[in-house]
Amino acid sequence: MFQKSSLAKCINLAVVFGITTSAVPVLAEEIDQDSIEKIAVTGSRIARPEFTQPAPIVSIGADEIAKFGNVDLGQILAELPSVGATDTLIGNNNSNANAGLSSADLRRLGGNRTLVLVNGKRHVAGAPGSSQVDLTTIPSALIERVEIVTGGASAIYGSDAVSGVINVILKENYEGFELDISGGDSTEGVGTRDHKISLLGGADTSDGRGNVTFFANYDRTKEVMSTELRQLDGWGTVANPDDTGEDDGIPDRLRVPRVYSEMINATGVINPFFGEGAGRWTFDNAGNPFLQQERDLTNSFAFGNFPDGCDSCFNPEQYENYIPGVERITVGSTFNYELADWVDFYSDFKYVTADIKQQFQPSFQFGNIVINVEDNAFLDEGLRQTLLDAGQTQVSMAKFFDELGNRSASNKRDLFRFVGGFKGDFTLSETDFSYDMYYVWGETRNTRKTLNDLIPDNFAAAVDSIIDPETGEAVCRDGSVASVNGDQCVAYNPFGFGQASEAARDYVSADVTREDKITQELIGATLSTDSSQMFELPGGPLAMVVGFEYREETSATTTDEFTKAGFLTNAATPDSFGEYDVTEYFIEVNLPLLSGMFLAEELSIDGAYRSADYSHAGNADAWKAGLFYSPISGLSVRATVGEAVRAPNIAEAFDPISPGFARVSDPCDADNINDDPDRAANCAALGMPPGFQANDNVSIDLLSGGNPDLESETSSSTTVGLVWNPTFFDALSISVDYYDIEIEDAIIFVAAQDIADNCVDASGGPDESFCSQVDRNQDTFDIELVRSGYLNAAALNTQGVEFQVNYTNEIGPGDLNLNLLGNQLIELEQFEFQDRPDEVNDEKGEVGDPELQFRFTANYKWEDYSVSWATRFVDNSVTYDVSPNGGSPEDLSPHYIPSMVTHDLSGTWFINDKVSVRGGIRNLFDKVPPGYTVNPIYDLVGRRYYVGLNVQL
Repeated sequence: MFQKSSLAKCINLAVVFGITTSAVPVLAEEIDQDSIEKIAVTGSRIARPEFTQPAPIVSIGADEIAKFGNVDLGQILAELPSVGATDTLIGNNNSNANAGLSSADLRRLGGNRTLVLVNGKRHVAGAPGSSQVDLTTIPSALIERVEIVTGGASAIYGSDAVSGVINVILKENYEGFELDISGGDSTEGVGTRDHKISLLGGADTSDGRGNVTFFANYDRTKEVMSTELRQLDGWGTVANPDDTGEDDGIPDRLRVPRVYSEMINATGVINPFFGEGAGRWTFDNAGNPFLQQERDLTNSFAFGNFPDGCDSCFNPEQYENYIPGVERITVGSTFNYELADWVDFYSDFKYVTADIKQQFQPSFQFGNIVINVEDNAFLDEGLRQTLLDAGQTQVSMAKFFDELGNRSASNKRDLFRFVGGFKGDFTLSETDFSYDMYYVWGETRNTRKTLNDLIPDNFAAAVDSIIDPETGEAVCRDGSVASVNGDQCVAYNPFGFGQASEAARDYVSADVTREDKITQELIGATLSTDSSQMFELPGGPLAMVVGFEYREETSATTTDEFTKAGFLTNAATPDSFGEYDVTEYFIEVNLPLLSGMFLAEELSIDGAYRSADYSHAGNADAWKAGLFYSPISGLSVRATVGEAVRAPNIAEAFDPISPGFARVSDPCDADNINDDPDRAANCAALGMPPGFQANDNVSIDLLSGGNPDLESETSSSTTVGLVWNPTFFDALSISVDYYDIEIEDAIIFVAAQDIADNCVDASGGPDESFCSQVDRNQDTFDIELVRSGYLNAAALNTQGVEFQVNYTNEIGPGDLNLNLLGNQLIELEQFEFQDRPDEVNDEKGEVGDPELQFRFTANYKWEDYSVSWATRFVDNSVTYDVSPNGGSPEDLSPHYIPSMVTHDLSGTWFINDKVSVRGGIRNLFDKVPPGYTVNPIYDLVGRRYYVGLNVQL
């Protein structure tokens, strides 16, 4: 009885729970109700008829994935309203450790709170110290579908599932051979070339009891620099000369293009910091001096606006990646074999190797190159005399060291994963049981090099050059100040580009090398059964799953000796190592209370509980309860409530105290001091002079590390939804789900900015607990050093409404499917310190967190042709802090990114049963956001195309 009533519900509601058109054509086929079996879907370990779960699930199939024309699964998922773009390939483009990685960030609560599974089992991480899975290592040729369930799911799957679970489900028991080739590029000259070749082959064993598959995949993504993006033009902000003060209705700052720095470039700039008499001088490539161009309006001490451009100024975009270059090879195999009627053996392994290339700004020295005017060996004689005539015997110089070679990042990342296990069914005392015993081993190794870094002490010795009176050659004045090989000092000519000798360049530079090793080992087992042989509830038998898992995680990073010694400009980070293990027990039950009754077509409740014992964080328990109620055919209510946990990851718990760098906008600066009512008084109490202007366009020193005393963070989540598939109009289905996730004791890295702000934003005087972590220069009052780390201090809250509308019907000679998936964000708040609820960071409506997002698709299939249209909407978003006591529209103009609507057109031609070709145009109308945002939520490339060929034998 239970199976039949659930089956009817399944058929009526199928189009509601699957958003993608790849699942829709199945609904148009004639379905044999007696042949449908219970299956397991994400959100539960209990096998049951699909689409009868309390938790809303979004599913995207392989056919739909192909329509994105993208090799990055993370970026594909980020176009869904529930997934943030924070940790995609583009989102990680300024990271070394995470270069080339693409992860998912559900509900924008952080990628470390999203659990990624493959076939329901954990996957080794891609980044050191974290649990974030690199989605690019999952072979696309094997993906059958991706299922997403948002809300706490730790009771079902364990730690990290605070904001939800992404389960990538792979094809099983494949027979045949498949070749797939695809590639694409920008139509607007951006150069976003990528291509992919994949092979998939599979066959059953001769006795028909097993199956073996082999797959291989090669994909390549071309590196794209920011300068290739048409809308970018050095956008920045400048002080508005018409501004008369706060709340005057006039923008404080204006957004303008071509905001550069005239104080530094690749040929060198002599700045008049020691006197104004001689002016600011720069050099051509050959080292010939000329007066530097002057700015129009001012951004900050170091940057200003040059409306007509400035060829001798520093433009940050020259060195910025938009997309790193990635070349990846994946190979692997699966094997399944029925050993007996009651036991099947299964296994799969894969090996992924990737080379990632991306650029960072070259090494630089800003203001701390001191040139002795009187006897420097390389200084132009005319400029020497000009400076001496102005009374300048020493001058300050700034320079980017492009001539050493770009400080490019080269990552070589290898991943190996093996899964093996036994599963099957048996009967004990007329009761049927299903079991699964499994073992998982994963390892990621990454060698990351930052090339052409500067050895500052060696450079200081080499740039202080004189002419040896005996030889007439340039030599170092005093090699003893060098960090390395002082007796081999080679004089360095910093004037112009490439004027220093090769020996001098080698003497002042070195590469930074770090090697990461991440391992994961997992042993687990599940046992499921139901009560059909003993008793049944009015809705059917009680179903239950119990299980056990033991997992060990390690992460280690080894750094080269030069870096550890602090010889280079990179932070002198020590080696790091951390490990933990966890033992977990869990149970899940499903109680079908009613079925086929008046006002109770179906009523069932779920429950799950998990107990975990972490070696580094103690005990952590999670639970979940769910309700599925269908009063009449075609109308259902679903709800879940639960508590999830996330244990501290290895970086958070074990990272050693290490130096680093941070950017801080000084809260005591005149432009910021009125952003909080307590700041002015507190800054004055710290000795800040009136009208203080901070030099905060440069990095400051940071000391930070892990915290072994961290505890697991906890979250409570609630979802309530309504599903309507009107019986009088089976072609239409609608679902609406409200979600609410609240995280307490959230583990947060206390940002340097937050420490500086909280020092002076406290009521009743400066907060000494934060002010003691900030060191200021006694003369200039500029912030020089901030100390930070991880704490169980934060709280995060989000609420919203997710909605789906689906229509599937025969129109004319073919089948039409229309689908709308959207999210209305109600709340997204972060309390850096949960005990200070007055200091809230409200992110709703800011760039990256729009209030409304939706994706609409229209697909029409007729005989051997399929055409699709997709529209994506991102609501207008502001670029200032919307938090109370944060920013305001008056802070800058324009202060928002307008609503963005992009359209995609794609099609497939099935030439015959074996061969198909596909193609599409993404962003058909070439809609890109303004040049003053590079947030990865937006398509910055514009119109581009892709084509593909699929051959199956």
